[in-house]
Amino acid sequence: MDTQQKKKLAWQLPFLALLIVGTILIVRQQQPLPYQRCQGSIFGTTYTVTYQHADDLQKDIVSRLQQVDSALSMFNKESVISNINHNRSMRPNKMFLDVFKLAQQIAADTDGAFDITVAPLVNAWGFGFQQNEHPGQHTIDSLMRFVGYQKVNFDGENMVKQDPRVMLDCSAIAKGYGADQVARLLDARGVENYCVEIGGEVVTRGISSKRVPWKIGVTKPTDEPQDGGEIQAVLNITDRAMATSGNYRNFYVKDGKRYAHTIDPKTGTPVQHNILSATVLAERCAVADAYATSFMVMGLERTRQLLNKHPELMVYLIYDDHGENRVWFSPSLKDKIQE
Repeated sequence: MDTQQKKKLAWQLPFLALLIVGTILIVRQQQPLPYQRCQGSIFGTTYTVTYQHADDLQKDIVSRLQQVDSALSMFNKESVISNINHNRSMRPNKMFLDVFKLAQQIAADTDGAFDITVAPLVNAWGFGFQQNEHPGQHTIDSLMRFVGYQKVNFDGENMVKQDPRVMLDCSAIAKGYGADQVARLLDARGVENYCVEIGGEVVTRGISSKRVPWKIGVTKPTDEPQDGGEIQAVLNITDRAMATSGNYRNFYVKDGKRYAHTIDPKTGTPVQHNILSATVLAERCAVADAYATSFMVMGLERTRQLLNKHPELMVYLIYDDHGENRVWFSPSLKDKIQE
């Protein structure tokens, strides 16, 4: 090999190597990223996060959920809400304040149907973080004296209670807020396709691994659901949050009467009207979560009246009509219901 051929080869080899590397990179970019799954337990329930990304984000997801738990979990003795409930001096953090302000806003909008000060009543009826006996009317009347969302506020520095016995319970909004926080984390990591589910509350973006919009089932209300319950309807949703509240699973029967876990803050007793489950679609899961609980308290007619003010909410209600289950849903939801 003469000198000229050696020089020519010396120039061609780096070019060929660069061409090979470039081709490999292009091929990798054209291959779809894998869908990954992260599962675990939080807030006394389970979560599943499915997302499309090259990296394993489980550590970041768990860390974000633990931050929410540290702010809002009544089962965490060191959480912000636990310290407030025990009247310990603690400046609330941003996560707690975000949820508190939203809860107070929705409480005012629903005329107190949503109320995070209902904790003493929830506990008294045996559905909260303290297990107590079935309460009598005298107990209910006593507890009602320090239940009411107007009886607690934030003064810019600390939480201020009208009565030290006021207790907060964010369980009807915390799961939704946790799902929002994980979704925000995934958005920041550039994840375009994901589904975050915490205890049935869901946030979706983009498409599933089947390259179609995310499909979420609404469970048919039954007293004894088998294998997770029969599906009443399937909703095609994406870029939306969805939450469902229902009295058909968390209840007990005493002296032949059924008592469900949703407590009406105005009466201090479990709700007795005909809505069996309320599913709400909204931009934020915390909003959907809180309104789903509100609608369970408000009943069918009051819910429909309130929805006139909130065209941004889409609602799917299952209610009892003299022993037969019937469905009412927002007209804007019609195209998202899979036949």
